[in-house]
Amino acid sequence: MMTGNGSDPEPASEDSRLVSLEERLDRAEAAEAKRAGVAAPESDANYRLGNRVLAELLGGLLGGALIGWLIDRFAGTSPWGLLGMLALGIIVAFRNIFRIANAASHGKGGSEP
Repeated sequence: MMTGNGSDPEPASEDSRLVSLEERLDRAEAAEAKRAGVAAPESDANYRLGNRVLAELLGGLLGGALIGWLIDRFAGTSPWGLLGMLALGIIVAFRNIFRIANAASHGKGGSEP
């Protein structure tokens, strides 16, 4: 059983160091938020636009592949349903990406008309 005498650090000195560290961290976080606050909305919009483009591409590919696989499974046309619907999914995905890119370049923010 430990008695508390001996090599235990004094709680008051450790507590003051923690308080000092927390104050410095708060000041650093406030300075970083102030510095990054100006550029954050633009980078956030670009991040959302990139995610939307990625979702369109993956949705077109996976949706076309799933629908094509289902057509092949029930109609027995393997692999032509899968290939045809996958090609259609790619075409639709690239068309949507092209529309998003045009809307973003014209300042509409990538929203549909």
